[in-house]
Amino acid sequence: MQQLDTVLNSAEQTEAFAAKLAAAVTAPCFIALQGELGAGKTTFARGFLQALGHSGTVKSPTYTILEPYQIGEWVIHHFDLYRLADPEELELIGAHEMFEENCINLIEWPEQGEGWLPEMDLWLKIEYRDQARRFFLSATSQRGERILAAMPVD
Repeated sequence: MQQLDTVLNSAEQTEAFAAKLAAAVTAPCFIALQGELGAGKTTFARGFLQALGHSGTVKSPTYTILEPYQIGEWVIHHFDLYRLADPEELELIGAHEMFEENCINLIEWPEQGEGWLPEMDLWLKIEYRDQARRFFLSATSQRGERILAAMPVD
């Protein structure tokens, strides 16, 4: 399994790291974003979306559960499952219909959808480290292995 472990010191560095991943990603793709409240999951999503060409704001979908973004031929779904009481709630919002070939899915709090979500391709765990953040990215599928291998390295 391929892995990448890095420490980032600012929101700008987080967005740049996300942009490197966005440069390598192809649809369909499922990316789990795990970390405590305020760890930088939405900052990562913002950098990822902006790198793909989104120019508007990127807000946390904590209350809406989902924010969709049409960028060229792709649809990027930014999920925040923090408030999900039961994974079956994903069925009520029609999430299965969102897991199509042209979709990239960024899923915050994926453990809340356990048993219902498909297999993740990449798993990003963010941990606090003093004023910085530790980003641990691992490939959890063959598709994820290909994406991680194609990710630009400084």
